[in-house]
Amino acid sequence: MNSAAGPVTTAGSGGPTAPVGRAWTTRFGLIWLGLWAAQLAPIQLLLPLQLEDLDPVHKVRDFGLVNGLAGVAALVTLPLFGALCDRTTSRWGRRRVWVAGGVTVYVAGLLLTGAAGSWAEVAGAWLIAQLGMYAAMAGLTATIADDVPPGQRGTVSAAVYGPQALGIVVGLGLVTAVGADPGLGYPLLAALLVVVALPWLLRTRESTAPEDRPPSVPAALAATWSAPGRHPDYAWAFAGRLLVNLGNALGTTYLLYFLTDGLRVEDPEGSLLVLTLIYLVATVAATWGGGILSDRTGRRRVFVAGAAVLRALACAVLVVTPSWPSALVAGLLLGLGYGAYTSVDQALVTQVLPDSRAVAGELGVMNVAVVGPQALAPLLASLVIAELGGYDVLFAVAGLATVLGALTVGRIRSVR
Repeated sequence: MNSAAGPVTTAGSGGPTAPVGRAWTTRFGLIWLGLWAAQLAPIQLLLPLQLEDLDPVHKVRDFGLVNGLAGVAALVTLPLFGALCDRTTSRWGRRRVWVAGGVTVYVAGLLLTGAAGSWAEVAGAWLIAQLGMYAAMAGLTATIADDVPPGQRGTVSAAVYGPQALGIVVGLGLVTAVGADPGLGYPLLAALLVVVALPWLLRTRESTAPEDRPPSVPAALAATWSAPGRHPDYAWAFAGRLLVNLGNALGTTYLLYFLTDGLRVEDPEGSLLVLTLIYLVATVAATWGGGILSDRTGRRRVFVAGAAVLRALACAVLVVTPSWPSALVAGLLLGLGYGAYTSVDQALVTQVLPDSRAVAGELGVMNVAVVGPQALAPLLASLVIAELGGYDVLFAVAGLATVLGALTVGRIRSVR
């Protein structure tokens, strides 16, 4: 199965049929590793510490606003970037040019964030970084539908979300090695992103674009946003992804503050790293295991729903017995649930897209359900913590959202 160049067949009406090789999947996983490290290490550690140094009294509010701004931008830019990506023509192809441009903007945004001197400057710089992330996502997620046969999509989707957990640890390891100094941490993350993106950008070829061109960008956007009303399975897949990712984001975004202010552990940053390592091992194992088993059995929904229930149990553990040992158990359950969910859900989503001509645009809407909760959850979580009763209520809300997300998956009919 080894392949040095990647797929070159054109996806016909039945989609791609030639399997992708290990070399292709490795390059795909590496670039996702860099993207996730550059996003999640700042959210988990650098941004909270940076905002605490700049404005300790309003750190929770500022953190919510910084991420909320990026979340609002995601609602507009992810579908827009996807529609533009579908219509792009260049010597690099449709997808790679967006990935290359996204990585470049992402690196610039990271460097600006590290140099920011106020929470408003942090918000503006982080927004630039996230726009780069959204552009790269537009090209990369569409590549799965373009180039990967349906029977491999669970396995290849694990190369998207397995690196997510590893990226957290790699990113946290880099920034903690330099004392979580923004002036050094952000440039290190930017350098990592460039190094791991180059193999994909330089060596991977795309399949030929379909001759049937997608509609104009305004028409594509209108059709994409109206697709949930015309295609129920697409709507249920979006709703499930939105709710489950919201539950995950609510349960993990404020872990550093939870360890500091809720459990009052002696070494919050070290404890966060321990939790992250447990989460990593469980997530990577479940991501690859879930993706491979889903491909072999041809079933998606049962894996997605079961994984969402595991994540809800993680939240329940923290609500019933909030303590450091229970946090370790919750980290294990959350990792197992999140790993199995992400790889199989990505494969499921590619099988309910309404229009093969507008893959990137339709996946752009689906990506809103991934990025939007991650960006908006800090603002929502800050309101829950401040107004509704603290971290136990936050974890209860997170668990409820996850359970509702699992229930919506059962409404999908076109995928087993």
